[in-house]
Amino acid sequence: MSSDRPVPSRPVSPVSPTSPVAAACACRSVLPLRVIGDYLGAMLATLAAALLLSVLGLPQPAHAQEAGAAIPFDQVLGLAREQAGAPAGARVEVVPGQLDPRLRLAPCDQIQPYLPPGAKPWGKTRVGLRCTRGPVAWNVYLPVTVKVWAPALVTASPVAADTPLSADQLQLAVVDIAEQPSPVYTRSDELVGRRLSRAQPAGTTLRADSLRARIWFAAGDTVQVDSVGSGFRISGEAEALSPGIEGQPVRLRSTSGKLLSAWPVGDRRAEIRL
Repeated sequence: MSSDRPVPSRPVSPVSPTSPVAAACACRSVLPLRVIGDYLGAMLATLAAALLLSVLGLPQPAHAQEAGAAIPFDQVLGLAREQAGAPAGARVEVVPGQLDPRLRLAPCDQIQPYLPPGAKPWGKTRVGLRCTRGPVAWNVYLPVTVKVWAPALVTASPVAADTPLSADQLQLAVVDIAEQPSPVYTRSDELVGRRLSRAQPAGTTLRADSLRARIWFAAGDTVQVDSVGSGFRISGEAEALSPGIEGQPVRLRSTSGKLLSAWPVGDRRAEIRL
């Protein structure tokens, strides 16, 4: 039979906050959750930031910039434009690259851009960056691409190799003349009759290295030789001992029998540069 009398509960001994049991409970519940939560929060925040940069296509923040060594891009671009040596009327475009992401640069209050000795800001090149005011002196190189947009002669139609160029195969177009180191041409009379060393499609910028070298005279020909110096020119005659190929030195024998080295510059003409 059931009884309506309440069943007395068994007394529970209170646990002291300083007892070993209470300490064990605290260690197993409160402390691990807080540490794990902080760790997971930081890790998720880092992953979220990296994912956002990746999706947006933005570069990862460089340690040098975080440390206060921000690159003075305006000065870099201005230096490259000023020193490019572009022809009058040309448009100069400077595209900066990125420093090696493995670099760890010390903080710097003043960074000075400069051009390495002998470097010309033309095509793919680099600009030096040195810290002139900071706790540590450092020096790095920033890759840049200098584009110089100017009129130059291009092929108006496809041209086969070894075909003499005619005026109707040439046209002027605005191109990046700094894309390659070989010089371009702006006057058709410099190219008419010249032959290409390889076939070129329409729209190709014609440069010196795409043309066959001209043979100005043959071995045994009598050529006019000009000795050119600062403010003077002396002319004479000599016998060619080998063909006078454009861009290559040629051996000559003067009328007195002296051996000379000269550069072919025109039809039966050579030049000694003093």
